[in-house]
This record gives sequence, C-alpha cells and structure tokens, in this order.
Amino acid sequence: MATVVRGAVPASEFALSRTLESVPGLEFEIERVVDSGDGTVMPLLWVRGADEPRVNEALGADPSVDAVELLAAFDGEWLYRMEWVDRVDLLVRMITNHDATVLDAYGRRDRWQLRVIYPDRDDASAMGEFCNSHGLSFDVESVREMDGEPAGRYGLTAEQFDALTTAAERGLFEVPRRVTVEELAEEFDVSHQALSERIRRATDALVEDTLLIGMPERN
Repeated sequence: MATVVRGAVPASEFALSRTLESVPGLEFEIERVVDSGDGTVMPLLWVRGADEPRVNEALGADPSVDAVELLAAFDGEWLYRMEWVDRVDLLVRMITNHDATVLDAYGRRDRWQLRVIYPDRDDASAMGEFCNSHGLSFDVESVREMDGEPAGRYGLTAEQFDALTTAAERGLFEVPRRVTVEELAEEFDVSHQALSERIRRATDALVEDTLLIGMPERN
C-alpha cells in the first residue's frame, strides 16, 4: 500500500545550507527532482525572499551546488536548475530510491521539510534504516498509508470525507447558504457541535495535506 512520509532534514545535511544562512528570509521550494542519468540529480526549484543579484551571489558561493542555471524569472521569484553534489546526492538518492517520489520539499532557515511517497511501508521503513546507517537525520513527522479510497488520498477519515463533500454538495459553503449545519446534522444523526467539529477537522486536514504540507512554520 502506498505510504506518504513527511519529515524534516537539517539544511546542513541536505542542501543550500550556506545560502539559507547568508540570506535571511530566503525560501526554496523544489518543483521537481530530475535524474541527470550520470549519477547526479538536478533539482528544479523556486527561490523567493531576496533580490536576484543577492540570490545569484549566494548560490555561486554555496559548496553544496554546482552548475546553477536560471531558467525563469517572475515577480519576486526565480526558477533555477542546479546540480547537487556530495552528501546531498547521498540523501536525495536515499529519499528517491525504491521508486519513491518527492512530492514536496521546502527549505527555510535551517531545515528542509519533505513529503515523500513510497510504494509500500517496507520501502518507507528502509529510508529510516538508511539514515541511521549513514549518520543522516530525517525527523519523521507523520506516516500515512493510502488505502485507495478518496478519503485516504487526502488525509481524511471516511466520516470527514463524507461530511465535507456532502456539505459542499448541499451548499453549506455558498453565499447565501442553501443548507445549515443544523439541517446537515439531522441527516447525519449527530449533534450540531459534532458535525461542526467534523467539518472543521476535515477542512484543516485537507488544507494541511494539499496546501501547507511540508511548508516551514512562519512566525
């Protein structure tokens, strides 16, 4: 069964630690990790939080990267392609082995947060064993198995999925509302408070799993 692992890696053990230290407020978001075919990986990543000259200077002095290339520039963010070297390759290969895929990776301050999907839980467990044997730190924050049901794909329980989809279909979130929480609660044969809490928790879980997953905390 496919397993999604979310965890954090110290920037000093992953990539771009020097850049993150030298440019306060800088953020990285990996768009894709590409296998170059010669034993290295070439991530595509977005950079935000500083002006382009300062970003270029910091990347040029960072020992964890090589062959940095700016692919696109937009208002306040830039898309780069680069090669990751040495220890970075080791960790990336660990994360992406066994047909695993990096779904999200965000770097900010002194750490990276990642979400990785593995074909099954055994492959996910092998990641932890690899880290321990190579002295790497990967702080697992959550492990979730996807059971194939729609609810499981989005980190919801079956009850949360049913409540949220029914509420949307019946018009609870429209302006003006076509149905009230009290009316829905009667259909579900639960109290108003219980249904409100179920919908709130479902909304929180859905946002966390689809929009905020892996993003560093902001103060």
